[in-house]
Amino acid sequence: MRKTSATLNGSVIHLEFQSEILKDNALGDPSLRQFPVYLPPSYNSRNKRRYPVLFDLAGFTGAGPGRVGWKNFEMSIPERLDRLMSKSNMPHCIVVFPDCFTSYGGNQYINSGAVGNYADYLTKELIPFVDASFRTKPDRVHRGCYGKSSGGYGALIHGMRYSKFWGGIAAHSPDCYFELLYQTEWPAVLTHLQRWKTKPPTRAQNSPGGDDGRIARFLEYAFKTQRPSSMDITTLMMLCMTASYDPNHETKLGYTLPYDLNTGEVLPKRWQAWRKHDPLNMITKAAPKMRTLRAIFLDCGWLDQYHLHFGTRQLSAKMRQLNIVHKYQEFEGTHSGIDYRLDESLPYLARKLS
Repeated sequence: MRKTSATLNGSVIHLEFQSEILKDNALGDPSLRQFPVYLPPSYNSRNKRRYPVLFDLAGFTGAGPGRVGWKNFEMSIPERLDRLMSKSNMPHCIVVFPDCFTSYGGNQYINSGAVGNYADYLTKELIPFVDASFRTKPDRVHRGCYGKSSGGYGALIHGMRYSKFWGGIAAHSPDCYFELLYQTEWPAVLTHLQRWKTKPPTRAQNSPGGDDGRIARFLEYAFKTQRPSSMDITTLMMLCMTASYDPNHETKLGYTLPYDLNTGEVLPKRWQAWRKHDPLNMITKAAPKMRTLRAIFLDCGWLDQYHLHFGTRQLSAKMRQLNIVHKYQEFEGTHSGIDYRLDESLPYLARKLS
């Protein structure tokens, strides 16, 4: 199914795709997804030109359909693409906005039995579907992905693990250096979950990291409420990270938390499972694949409220040591409202992948 809406110069096409990979996912999320595709101003039926392709990976709580909508006080992504391409700052390309939203509020664009195999969904289903639907340059050297936060993490991980599908990546403020990023969030999350405990917890759990019912009750509430609080969202996010980084099909939830719910003690074995997904700990092994990429763009605001600038600085330093060619930038900004940084990354990616 296709619906077309006009933008200033290019056009946005809305596609519908039935995924076999997302069928019967653990969360029961839809396998039938609609997602927008931006076609550049020069794309029309009168020419036979083929185009490089960029995939936009939305940050946590976001999804492809929301990425092309109107914005107050700033340009929408299609309007930004129109401007960049009309001024010849950016080669014309196709941009895909996949819908990878989950009941938890998002995902990390990796495969997880507790969330869904979203890496396979992107690489094994959407890439060939897009190539068959449009005049793309159907080769990894002309294909890239980019994103911010969880989307930036997804771009990094796809460059590290799935480079046979991608020729370039751009990661804005990606999840990195888990000790500072996630461990600072867990105390408030553990306290929030106590609201769904029937009796005050006073000693360590019999099964540390397992659910004594409070997580299930929280999720029942969270999946129904239409007005989640900021702490509800943070708690959903941390549960999603647990389901992504340390799935366990033998538990009712499909994962085990890295902390004792009662005492707040870290569980070393469980935390080690998280650390294996930290780009800082993945980069050395991933270096050969990363070196095959034609473009790597990495940036972060030095006032990032999640402290991600510390992780990206370390990551860039390690990449230099490993002779991984990349462009790294910092800017005066936080984690929020930084779509204007696409003015730096998108032309860079498009030029390298054309």
